[in-house]
Amino acid sequence: MTRDELLSMTKKELAALARESDISGRSTMTKAALIDALAQHGEPIGEEEPGLGRAGGVAIPGVAPQDRVEARARRDALYERLKNFIDAGVHCEWKSIEGYPCGLPVLVGTARCGLHGDGAIADRAIPLTGRLGFDTWPRLWRHLSLVTYDVDAFGLDPVIAEMAWHVLNMLYFDYFRVEVEGIENVPMEGGALIVANHGGAALPYDAAMLSLAVLNEADIPRRVRVIGTEIFNMLPVVSHLYRKVGAAYAVRADARELLRRGHLLGVFPEGERGFMKPVWEAYRVGRLGRGGFAELAEEASAPIVPVAIVGSEEVHPAVMVSKRLAKLVRVFFPEQRVEEIAIALNPIPLPIRWHIRFLPPVLPSSPQQHLDALDQLERSEDIRRTIQAALDDILSKRRTAF
Repeated sequence: MTRDELLSMTKKELAALARESDISGRSTMTKAALIDALAQHGEPIGEEEPGLGRAGGVAIPGVAPQDRVEARARRDALYERLKNFIDAGVHCEWKSIEGYPCGLPVLVGTARCGLHGDGAIADRAIPLTGRLGFDTWPRLWRHLSLVTYDVDAFGLDPVIAEMAWHVLNMLYFDYFRVEVEGIENVPMEGGALIVANHGGAALPYDAAMLSLAVLNEADIPRRVRVIGTEIFNMLPVVSHLYRKVGAAYAVRADARELLRRGHLLGVFPEGERGFMKPVWEAYRVGRLGRGGFAELAEEASAPIVPVAIVGSEEVHPAVMVSKRLAKLVRVFFPEQRVEEIAIALNPIPLPIRWHIRFLPPVLPSSPQQHLDALDQLERSEDIRRTIQAALDDILSKRRTAF
């Protein structure tokens, strides 16, 4: 990197390069000193292993250096795509009551930023500054602390959700190295149900990775409003964060309203039984509830997009399930419908390589049609078999879980 290129960079960017080059004393250097140190260093940043330094973090057992390079390249491609939604040269016209300007760039073709626009940010997750990164957090934190915007009717806070998006991308790109296919099957406008197999045994990793797959890979980064079990809405702090990142409570009224508003609704109809599968039942899709999701889709004239997820059922392989532990959970959370609790030996998730396949959508049969109980079960079973077939196909082609 030439001295002229270094001169055009900010001090923060120079400090980041100095960290990547392992230049000692960088934290106390002035901008001029950083430029001199980097110029004297004389080594192209990241020449030995391109992208590794920028990927950040320590080496992860089971994750090859080449995987980290590929993750960095995928992240860079995402950032380039996201920049196209923001006009960085124009600032939002919104001002507070006291007269303070917003300071955020506007959405392309509008005079407002995502926070102060028409509310579309509840569905389209356009980064407020045009990119993701810890360096954008001070600007976001200003709006969060001053409360210059409203959350949506279900509790989504776009600032908190954007911060979570950036942090969880470390799992998505670097740790689980999620591979996605069939993303074109996700509609880019209007409501739809995203129906997937369930796993995890400890935390809802699959819900997070499913949401990130649409945010990171789709032409338009749409939010998947995942329906969660009761316990995530009962735990202190967790319940608030769960809502703020865009999830919704597992009640029919919320689900129906989200579809009516044209959102993507993520559901895991296997429920608690799928989440608590022992390792010997991994990737065997159980009954998808009583087919209530099929009735919801039919009522809203929304397509159902089946999704096969490989990886979620191996991050915490459950060696046994306990009914006694489930009884103890119900003592503290009596409303939680849990019959068994899976017990895994590894407290830290395994670096399993994930594969998510979005399958062709199942279209509603006719507008506003009501499905009786038998029709719901038949539709549910058809989708279960579709997901199972896709899981079997992915697993048959997989060489190793890592």
